[in-house]
Amino acid sequence: MPPRLTRLLQSGGPFLGLLLVCGLFALTEERQFIFTGSNFKNILTQTVIVAVGALGMTLIIVGGGIDLSVGSVVALTGTLGAKLLVAGWSPWTTAGALVALGGAVGLFNGAIVAGFRMMPFIVTLGMMGVLRGAAKWLGDNQTINIPADSSAGRLMARVNPGEFWPLPPGVWILLALAIVMALLLRRTVFGRHVFAVGANETASCYSGVRVGLVKAATYGIAGLLFGFAGLLQMSRLTQGDPTVAVGLELDIIAAVVIGGASLSGGAGSISGSLIGALIMALLRNGTNQLGWQTYTQEIIIGVVIVFAVGLDKWRQTRLAR
Repeated sequence: MPPRLTRLLQSGGPFLGLLLVCGLFALTEERQFIFTGSNFKNILTQTVIVAVGALGMTLIIVGGGIDLSVGSVVALTGTLGAKLLVAGWSPWTTAGALVALGGAVGLFNGAIVAGFRMMPFIVTLGMMGVLRGAAKWLGDNQTINIPADSSAGRLMARVNPGEFWPLPPGVWILLALAIVMALLLRRTVFGRHVFAVGANETASCYSGVRVGLVKAATYGIAGLLFGFAGLLQMSRLTQGDPTVAVGLELDIIAAVVIGGASLSGGAGSISGSLIGALIMALLRNGTNQLGWQTYTQEIIIGVVIVFAVGLDKWRQTRLAR
């Protein structure tokens, strides 16, 4: 295959995948319900939490790492946020506390991974259990409803659900965060160092890149986004639930991989991860509209993930020749 066509498929693959999914649903009888303004609002709203997490996970995966504790971070920060609001904290102070907690957890993960040269998979797997247990302890194994008049519940509120406009504030915040993360990853020295560390850690070290600091920073920045995802989850549910977001990390990682990122590190994009998250939400929404069982949806998404990983392996083989 010509190199130009290979690069085109690599950069435009996620968008082509989105068009393919839309085309398949367009052939069904339920297209009149799927392709409506109100349903697209549902899809975008369902995309937000996974997409915000995918922004942070993209940074980590591009840098050659992985984080399995995302779902537990979301559960812990959401539960803490509900408790703080019930205790009388202002929404702004609560939001700052949740984002800071997520960043602290991420920085801790990054420090362990970089400082002790431990496998990210093992470190974050352990943190997944620790944070989930902490969330259940904090919430006493119960959901905590936030005050009905709290503005924190409006971030993901669907006003006028029968129409496309207006979109929830969370959608616009997601777009703003995506722009910031894209600029960080593609237009800064730090972003170039993240790509370099993910592509070849040893060569980066010999080139003068402070590998340990870059790794810790990627997990810390991603943690800030994971904490914000917990705030959005709390807003969407209007409650803190310590048992929520089980398996969310798999959806987030799948979105990043479907979006063209390499699990080997050194490749990925913010736009691709957003499209990957949108594909995941569209698949779930469309199959729900078709009346398919949950296990069928899981099988389809699993096949898509395996296909995306296989495509990544094929791309690496082509680039190695």
